[in-house]
Amino acid sequence: MSTTRRARGGRAWHAGVRAEALAAVLLTGKGFRIVERRFACPAGEIDIVARRGRLLVFVEVKARRDAATAAEAITPRQRRRIERAAEAFLQGRPDLAGMDLRFDAVVFGRGLWPRHITDAWRPDFH
Repeated sequence: MSTTRRARGGRAWHAGVRAEALAAVLLTGKGFRIVERRFACPAGEIDIVARRGRLLVFVEVKARRDAATAAEAITPRQRRRIERAAEAFLQGRPDLAGMDLRFDAVVFGRGLWPRHITDAWRPDFH
């Protein structure tokens, strides 16, 4: 979540920060290195950018009352914004050119360990 769009310090903001932190732990446990968290640009936002070998993953993190509702909350409009943000991110990181790209999601339901959805969607530019 961008701090420019939502006030810092609210209950939802803190829940989002916690969810992103847990998602980073999950990804690290799977052998990923976190390249960047909370990347924001005028085109959109990316919660986590992670790398494992030649694979670069753009991760959207969602927490809702259950994992299915969280996954459904990643709308086509939001996916396009994440894709545009990924393009902007890559333009600023020529060192990552030529990597294999993937778009994943980490979803949370109340009281449950996060679920990592690999290849959650495929962008138009991919």
